[in-house]
Amino acid sequence: MPSAEAGGPSGDRPGFTPTGEETVHRGWFIRVQRATFLDPDGVAFERDIVRHPGAVAVVAVTDRATVVLVRQYRPAVDRWLLEIPAGTCDIDGEPWEETARRELAEEVGYQPGRLDLLTRTVITPGFCDEFANIYLATDLTVVPSDRQGVEERFMEVVEVPLDRFDAMVDDGSIIDASTILGVGLAMRRLTATG
Repeated sequence: MPSAEAGGPSGDRPGFTPTGEETVHRGWFIRVQRATFLDPDGVAFERDIVRHPGAVAVVAVTDRATVVLVRQYRPAVDRWLLEIPAGTCDIDGEPWEETARRELAEEVGYQPGRLDLLTRTVITPGFCDEFANIYLATDLTVVPSDRQGVEERFMEVVEVPLDRFDAMVDDGSIIDASTILGVGLAMRRLTATG
């Protein structure tokens, strides 16, 4: 059985040693690095790693027991996806919680009266160092939205009843991992707190 610290450092696990990085590409918020390492036997190997500043995602639950999603085009997968509002931590020094509040207002026009951290998770650790903080937003009030970027100009806000969410995951209508994780954790939290 894995220990409670399965994801953390431990003296009983073999050590891998980073030995260097070279920038292969620098974009407007990511870098692609060619990184070198030594394995526990001293054998050198390389990996391409995407360095990302981090992101937030927000499960906004209305007093009507709906979750506020956005339908947005995602160029990397060439698909329209239903997702919880999310955004990159692209303002130096801005606290994660403030980024979450800003992104929720910008994308869907809501300000939370209450914002609680549900989890901090890695998104695609096989090649990217991106962490995301996923929040639960409740006690929502309407504020002006201020969508940024080409994709956001065309996004659609969709409210989904919480009691329909699982069926939409099951039928493939919702496939975004942060959305599935975040709404699942939010429903567990809301059930536990009544």
